[in-house]
Amino acid sequence: MKLASLKQGRDGRLIVVSDDLSTYVEAGAVARTLQAALDDWSVIEPKLAALADDLATGAIAGQPLDAAALAAPLPRAYQWADGSAYVNHVELVRRARGAELPESFWHDPLVYQGGSDRFLGPYDAIPLADEGWGCDMEAEVVVVIDDVPQGVTPELARGFIRLIGLVNDVSLRNLIPGELAKGFGFYQSKPASALSPVFVTPDALGDRWRDGRLHGALNVDLNGQAFGRADSGVDMTFDFGTLIAHLAKTRSLGAGTIVGSGTVSNRDADGGPGRPVADGGMGYSCIAELRMVETIRDGAPVTPFLRHGDKVRIWMEDRSGASLFGAIDQRVEPI
Repeated sequence: MKLASLKQGRDGRLIVVSDDLSTYVEAGAVARTLQAALDDWSVIEPKLAALADDLATGAIAGQPLDAAALAAPLPRAYQWADGSAYVNHVELVRRARGAELPESFWHDPLVYQGGSDRFLGPYDAIPLADEGWGCDMEAEVVVVIDDVPQGVTPELARGFIRLIGLVNDVSLRNLIPGELAKGFGFYQSKPASALSPVFVTPDALGDRWRDGRLHGALNVDLNGQAFGRADSGVDMTFDFGTLIAHLAKTRSLGAGTIVGSGTVSNRDADGGPGRPVADGGMGYSCIAELRMVETIRDGAPVTPFLRHGDKVRIWMEDRSGASLFGAIDQRVEPI
């Protein structure tokens, strides 16, 4: 089942979307918003699934879906907790500045709590007031969870995952060092992120979803050119069950919490830091990682961060080449 939100008010209007993302039906008679559905998932989910079945069989006539009319599936969420499950990415960051990776990073996940009061729609512009801030995209996988009790195990935590999608976790790289130097975490360096057009239930993903990981190429294009084709199921040190259990160690988690994987990052086949797609590699899910590789190999980065007018596209396909979540398709614009 695929769910989305049309732009309306602060929280959107919930719709059920066909598997091929071409049509939709209104879900307002069942739940007005996606958050309302998540608040009572055990009761609401079967009713939404029935709508999805009726749409698939033609029992209900669907309306044509215009992706530009979509808000984020959850335009605002009670919590947005972003991890760094691909330790290869973290290792590259530290290598580029000559620092060793602490051993604890391999068994103790990194997580920060980002801004969840507003998520951008999949076709919304990336607003950038100052190109000097070093704007970057970060292609990631996200899951949306039900109420999770404190102290849950990683194995049981997987059972609380209700929906899966993608995010462009926008970062302002040149503001990050100053903020982290204060010892109090990100804030100004983490503006609003964009979510994929639809979120999908785990059962609808088939073998793409297994072991608490989403498998397959996470495609990233920059200005129409292939930038990243990393496999989100590979080199993921911490699966989503582990990330959720980490978050729930000292507190319970509320329904509608969004949990991010962190930047998807693969090692090269030879164990190296990765090569560009144009050179036969898997590429990168953010510009910073390419700049890290350039620094490691050549002594200095040469690829610029995003500038006004740049276009970013992020999507994932099933085995037949059909889009699973729709595409995050954004242009950087001045404000």
